Amino acid sequence: RNPERLYAVTGTADGGRAELDLVTLIVARRTPPPGASPEHTAVLELCAAPLSLAELSAYLSLPFSAMTVLVTEMITAELVQARAPVARRAAPDRSLLEAVMHGLQKL
Repeated sequence: RNPERLYAVTGTADGGRAELDLVTLIVARRTPPPGASPEHTAVLELCAAPLSLAELSAYLSLPFSAMTVLVTEMITAELVQARAPVARRAAPDRSLLEAVMHGLQKL
């Protein structure tokens, strides 16, 4: 990794970070403003639909720590919004699935 690039992206050697984790979903709140950095523009374009912080980090080839600082900066500027991941619903009971399958077979 290029340390100069990370410093340029984050704007600081070790900036403050929001409470974000790998599965936090990031959603763009607006289109890239004029003069936005290439990284800000990329995040806003990628996050037209919700993406996890881990996915953003991979797509932009940035370490998670740098991505966290970048996204924190963008949250503060109200460019993006962080959301909790969507909770998975509990899987249907196996006996219910078997009953449905048997019912369909009888049709």
